[in-house]
Amino acid sequence: MKKIFSLLFAFVGMLIFSQQIESFTTIFNDKISIRAFQIWDQKIWYTGTGTKFGFVDLKDSKNQKQILLSDKKLEFRTLAQNKSSFYAINVLSPAYFFEIDKKDLKSKVVYQDTVKTAFYDALHVVNDHLAYSFSDSDDTNSLKLAVLKNGKWDSFKNEVVLNKGEAAFAASNTNIASTKKYVWIATGGKASRILRLNSATGKIEVFDTPFIQGESSQGMYSIDFYNDQFGIAVGGDYTKQADNINNIATTNDGGKTWQIQASGANAGYATCVKIRPGSGGKEILSVGDQHISYSADFGKTWKKISDEKNLYVCEWIDCNSFAVAGKDRIAVVKLKF
Repeated sequence: MKKIFSLLFAFVGMLIFSQQIESFTTIFNDKISIRAFQIWDQKIWYTGTGTKFGFVDLKDSKNQKQILLSDKKLEFRTLAQNKSSFYAINVLSPAYFFEIDKKDLKSKVVYQDTVKTAFYDALHVVNDHLAYSFSDSDDTNSLKLAVLKNGKWDSFKNEVVLNKGEAAFAASNTNIASTKKYVWIATGGKASRILRLNSATGKIEVFDTPFIQGESSQGMYSIDFYNDQFGIAVGGDYTKQADNINNIATTNDGGKTWQIQASGANAGYATCVKIRPGSGGKEILSVGDQHISYSADFGKTWKKISDEKNLYVCEWIDCNSFAVAGKDRIAVVKLKF
């Protein structure tokens, strides 16, 4: 009887699980690692390894196009867009800042960083006239930002000094987030902190967090903000992906203080987090190398909804479906609520 009950319980559990994901459809396959994509014109636009940039149509996945942005062997982990262009920066040095015209997909290098330690972890567009990109620092540990302002890239002058071994992770192009008032940057490694830039004044504040940190592989990997006050961070330790202690946190005061959530009660290391549109910040999607997870209570509790592996980045298409990408593929997931 006990065995029958266990089997019945497992069956019911699988039934509940199957009701959460309505469909998981792979729409693109290639030999590529994708850690950044954008949604525009009913298409998913991506960058990745092998200097590749391209799109796959959400309405007709057979409609695809891929180009090489350079004849150099480059790896892209960033992609952002404004009204007229896409922007992509390769990791490692020299770092080339590519601008890709949305009308004809012609690309050009509009800025370069030849410092040996250049490694741009994330690129984020705030509005059509403003964007930021965050790079690992040099031996001075100075905060290194590049800013796109009124069509021109330049270094962003500031006096912030990072801790030794404090950097960031180029895991999903999502360790920068913004609202009209603020831009937030999440660091990781020896220290995992939040840098908050006031868009009006240019002033940067630095806040400590209780997030797991201290090793080069630990810290916040991804952040998202619903408004000027509520935000969420996910991450962990990519060398110990099952560990789930102090790897999710939320803030209700614009990043000044952070509260650990679901410590010891989540699916582990995560690389990307996105708040569901129209949910008021309550419903949140998280993706990691080993799972897709969901929270319906502002990040306090989490349910693993998929064991799909090797996915690194996610983005909502609408309030009922989202796209994921990672090793060799892009997929669209529809949820049933």
